[in-house]
Amino acid sequence: MATIIIPQGIVEKAKKFGVDIQQLVVDILAEKLGMDPEDEAKARLELAKRFLEEGKKLIAEDPIQASEKIYKSAEEAIKAFAVILNLNEILARVRTRGRWTVTDLEKAVRKIAKIFGKEILVGWGEANYLHIWGFHEAKLDRDAIEIRIPYVERMIKILENHLTS
Repeated sequence: MATIIIPQGIVEKAKKFGVDIQQLVVDILAEKLGMDPEDEAKARLELAKRFLEEGKKLIAEDPIQASEKIYKSAEEAIKAFAVILNLNEILARVRTRGRWTVTDLEKAVRKIAKIFGKEILVGWGEANYLHIWGFHEAKLDRDAIEIRIPYVERMIKILENHLTS
């Protein structure tokens, strides 16, 4: 992973509008570079794995951020699936809007689950639970987070197996 320096004024403006700079950079670069869907999916898989590992390391010291990192890992996995499966209807809306919404992710999850099975739906559900109750509401402790990790890991493993087969 490379480090990019972004002026503080831009960072503050992004936070004000709820823009995830890292996600935006990945989305824009993938589009502008005309990345092959498989290469973009592999890049998103790499991010998913990194977010998952970062989240695991944060569980004891910062369960709020751990919850968000683990959720982000699932989000990247869903985006990778959407790209590799060419879910054009969803991807077109995302490109037009310039960002993913929860609705886009949810629609992608349903389509992906029809192909890869209920483990995708379950993994997403557990990740979304972490996002809401662990990050936004700050109500989850270490045990509540750790019990959900295997479901997210399984979803990422399904993606990885699909990309390496």
